[in-house]
Amino acid sequence: MATQALTSNLTTYDARGNAVRVAETSALFVLLSVLATIGVIAYMLFLLDPAHRGDPLPYLMVIVAESILVFQSLLSMWTILASGYEPRTFEYHDARRTLMPAAAEGDDTMYIDGRPLLIDVFITVYGEDIEVVRRTIRAAVALRGAHRTWVLDDGRSDEVKEAAEQLGAWYVRRLSSNGAKAGNVNHALSIAKGDLFAIFDADFVPDREFLVETVPFFVSSNVAFVQTPQAYGNLTTIIARGAAYMQTVFYRFVQRGRNRFNAAFCVGTNVIYRRAAIEEIGGIHVDSKSEDVWTALTLHERGWRSVYISDVLAVGDAPETIEGYSKQQLRWATGGFEILLTHNPLSPRRRLSGDQRIQYFVTAMFYLTGICPLLLLLVPPLEIYFDLRPMNLTITPITWALYYFGFYAMQILLAWFVVGSFRWETLTLATASFPIYTKALWNVITGKDVGWHVTGSGSNRSPFDFIVPQLLFLLFLALTSVVAITRDVQNGQPTLAMAWNITNTIILALFVGAAAREAWGPRPAASIIVATDDDAPAQRTIVARPLPAATPAPAPVLVSVAASPAPSRRGVRA
Repeated sequence: MATQALTSNLTTYDARGNAVRVAETSALFVLLSVLATIGVIAYMLFLLDPAHRGDPLPYLMVIVAESILVFQSLLSMWTILASGYEPRTFEYHDARRTLMPAAAEGDDTMYIDGRPLLIDVFITVYGEDIEVVRRTIRAAVALRGAHRTWVLDDGRSDEVKEAAEQLGAWYVRRLSSNGAKAGNVNHALSIAKGDLFAIFDADFVPDREFLVETVPFFVSSNVAFVQTPQAYGNLTTIIARGAAYMQTVFYRFVQRGRNRFNAAFCVGTNVIYRRAAIEEIGGIHVDSKSEDVWTALTLHERGWRSVYISDVLAVGDAPETIEGYSKQQLRWATGGFEILLTHNPLSPRRRLSGDQRIQYFVTAMFYLTGICPLLLLLVPPLEIYFDLRPMNLTITPITWALYYFGFYAMQILLAWFVVGSFRWETLTLATASFPIYTKALWNVITGKDVGWHVTGSGSNRSPFDFIVPQLLFLLFLALTSVVAITRDVQNGQPTLAMAWNITNTIILALFVGAAAREAWGPRPAASIIVATDDDAPAQRTIVARPLPAATPAPAPVLVSVAASPAPSRRGVRA
């Protein structure tokens, strides 16, 4: 079931109907953010003090890694402190009041400024399980407000077509999968002609009030899209919980803060666009694996405005397996690095405000933070094997710990405040994901195409096939820990390098343990097979109309788009 409608900024409900706290920008949170900022600055000044420098190689590795992390932390704090901005203005509330003027008479056509709206709802499908797709179709068709639901099936599944027809949605199957998800949406826009169009991934179930909550923002003629958060209802595995919790601060605070700078970007699902804005930029961006961020960036460069609301208006599935998580993160990181290396927001050629430049630059370089653990994992072994220390020997462990925990402890405290407890799954995934982000950076540098993978999709391959680097690192760190313990016992004094190396070993062991549990325990059902271009039953685009209500089920009506105009949809709910 979808989430219940939000009437408060403080409480929402998950997929099971349980109350969930929606974080607000309280005075305590602002205080914690300010203290965390002070801790970040103090730690960086400590590291950069020439008197504290150790041996060049480990010191350089620490400075590079920590500089990236500190930069991201400072910019995140700045953005979070701006998260009290409220995008719902008087104009919004007035538009919502008159949104469905004839609802009492049974006509739920939506109006903005007295003009009736044609609204399309797109569900993008690419091989997901049929029951998952049916759940989303059913919820999309039931959305309040006159609209037409379209199932955009790049998986070419007759089961999906039949489900769409039975549940009251239009079905579209195109000739090829060119442009992946973005190409799928652009193709649908050549058929559907709504003033607004919403997009949901096949596994995201929209709340019945989605259109009611988002459409009134379009009373402002410069609003290009309204984005709502991704929330998950399948937190049943370590991977799913870690992947979901990693995004908590981003969706609850960072995206809200970006509203103030007109830099909140699209995340690909749970979003509604103004068609005119997308047509102005030539459609959804197709030349990237992160078409959502690129599309938002292009819209902002053209002067359009975005809106983000933190209300949970759709619940989906986080990747449950290491394979699904790895493919998701590889795709996202590839898109981020593409922006950083090919379309740097700081370039004077970009038509962005100063705030937007900073926000998109932070977004583009975010996944560099995922490579930092690789450098930091190697620092303790350099001391254990080669006696190379990152910090000056005159620095006592207590002095170093005060500065270090002034930075990291405050970050953990902030996360605790947002999520409600310490989530070791997030720490584990963040530490163990460096091979994914390193691969993404290399792919962008070399121009390698990684292909398109649906978030959460998988196969029957062993999770160990995707974590070979982590396994090798675990073995290396475990042996290094044995060496460190033996050395420190002989010297009669424990060292910080030994403690860090053991800690890193435990974290990687937890990740490998999750892989073992996945490999030897019950496996999530694999996705259905996705058709290739050669599997297409006929060389034509297929549009199937929904079956009329309360009538026998006739054979589906198939029409070639080239020979049939887009249907009128004024006041249509199906």
